Amino acid sequence: MTAGPALEVKNLSIKFGDFTAVDDVSFTVRRGEIFGFLGANGAGKTTTIRMLCGLLIPSSGSALVGGLGFADGGKGIKKIVGYMSQKFTLYNDLTVGENLDFAAGLRKLAPRYACARRRELFELIGFDRPLNTMVASLPGGVKQELALAAAMLHDPEIVFLDEPTSGVAPASRARFWALIRKVTELGKTVIVTTHYMDEAEQCGRIALMRTGRLIALGSPDELKASAFPGPMAELDFNGPAPAAFLRELEKAPGLLELSPHGMRWHAAFRDADSMEAALPASVPRALIKPSLEDVFIRLVEGAGR
Repeated sequence: MTAGPALEVKNLSIKFGDFTAVDDVSFTVRRGEIFGFLGANGAGKTTTIRMLCGLLIPSSGSALVGGLGFADGGKGIKKIVGYMSQKFTLYNDLTVGENLDFAAGLRKLAPRYACARRRELFELIGFDRPLNTMVASLPGGVKQELALAAAMLHDPEIVFLDEPTSGVAPASRARFWALIRKVTELGKTVIVTTHYMDEAEQCGRIALMRTGRLIALGSPDELKASAFPGPMAELDFNGPAPAAFLRELEKAPGLLELSPHGMRWHAAFRDADSMEAALPASVPRALIKPSLEDVFIRLVEGAGR
């Protein structure tokens, strides 16, 4: 393992014909960090990860992954990273043992080393079923844990997880994130993309992407403070909100964001004076702290409104 950051990305871009999928992205990831990518579908998260795994060569810019660049076509990078894709990466018609043997063969791991790593990883994920268990018979959450084990079979420094809990039950998602924390306790760096705001809250820092560009970077608390420097009120009308009132509120000086949350509305203001001027005393409200969902609505969805 080399010294320095796990990732150093400078002005990274990639084009497919006339389409720019990732546009001038720069950031640094510390070793041992859980670093998250958050953004809508098509924001460029997966494409960025595939470049950093050595699977795609950038059109411009530079990146050091574990101190290694793209001069060799990404071959060195592939040896020190593990990658778990969006879709399930194991074969349903093979057994657990056959899947892991296949993964070891792709990495050209010595049989004795692969067997020892398999035991270590089974202990890490708490897997105690027979090796001849068909993968198709396993619950979705267990399959994802095995996919993580397969991605870490060669003991990578950096682990990339692309929406690893998509379609998994909430209890299994919580268990998987406990595994992510265990992985970082082993000294690994984890880069993860997610659509779940509760998962993004567990990242040390988050890169928020929109249409291929990085639009915000920081810890969850830093992103909330930056997007919402003033107070936020939750408005509860005990039913549908009066349309005329909402139209007037949207014009209020100092209003930063107005968005529905179920039957309630979140209204964010530049400062307390702006809020008091915009909200009559008769309007039912409660002061709340902004969530990452509020940040996402303001910075990603709000840009298109």
